Amino acid sequence: MNTTRNRTHAYIAAVLYAAIIGLSFLFVKMTVTIAHPIDVLAHRFALSLIVVSIPVLFGWIKIHLRLADLWRIIPLGLLSPVLFFAFQAFGLVTSNSSEGGIIQAMVPVFTLVLASIFLKERTTLMQKMSLLLSVAGVVYIFAMKGSGLSMSNMKGIVLLLLSALSFAGYGVLARPLTRKYKPLELTWVTLMVGCVVFNAASFIRHAAAGSMVEYIQPLGDMSYLGALAYLAILSTMVSTLLSSYALTHLEASRMSVFTNFSTLISIAGGALILNEPVYSYHYIGALLIIIGVLGTNISGRKHGLVSHPKA
Repeated sequence: MNTTRNRTHAYIAAVLYAAIIGLSFLFVKMTVTIAHPIDVLAHRFALSLIVVSIPVLFGWIKIHLRLADLWRIIPLGLLSPVLFFAFQAFGLVTSNSSEGGIIQAMVPVFTLVLASIFLKERTTLMQKMSLLLSVAGVVYIFAMKGSGLSMSNMKGIVLLLLSALSFAGYGVLARPLTRKYKPLELTWVTLMVGCVVFNAASFIRHAAAGSMVEYIQPLGDMSYLGALAYLAILSTMVSTLLSSYALTHLEASRMSVFTNFSTLISIAGGALILNEPVYSYHYIGALLIIIGVLGTNISGRKHGLVSHPKA
């Protein structure tokens, strides 16, 4: 009964994670029109680290990590947020957001392959087909929008693929670590890595250009601070906590498919908040994604064929 309750809570965490990530694009759009993307990432992870450190500094929550523990978790932070965001940002310089969306939809496939190799996770044929169905739903939506992959943007596509691989690697590496460390411990270290790396990159960029004042200027804009608060607290800190918790009770391949569910949240958010039009192909793609997510997470449980990796 306790295991069933934990898995139920894990699925709730996964859905909340997808919802938060799905709405984050609205706030990313707001911030990058005011500040440089590197500065946004620097501010985002600095604020995230400050917020998550408050209960630790006041002793409300205890973190018990030795130096050896830090060295085990730091590679997780290098995969995501550092490599994930870096490859994504530079990949989008020469590619468009639609290409990024299509490639990002491949994360569950990459995760399935990596999890089967490194974690020895087994999946049924039905789970594999369901996962591919969710990917097809995302690709269908972007294809119907008139956006495909252009080989003329090969450099950008390669960088976006590396971004997707980094995120898949994060999910696979986090799975065994969640058995040993608390979600808050993993979150605290990964946010610290992101804060150090992105702020160092921002300071170096401004120092070279003699524009250090531009690092602080956006912080005087209230709309920027509001959007930054969502990205830092919900989209970065809370989503990392939810992801870490979900991976404690769900296989990496199950959890990864929820990244495609966030596409539905993005569409709904755009329609409700930005009044963007919703067409029939959105509904068809949404149906494919929902069936795929449900199939991936129900078929294995029904047949009891998924093994649980040991940390």
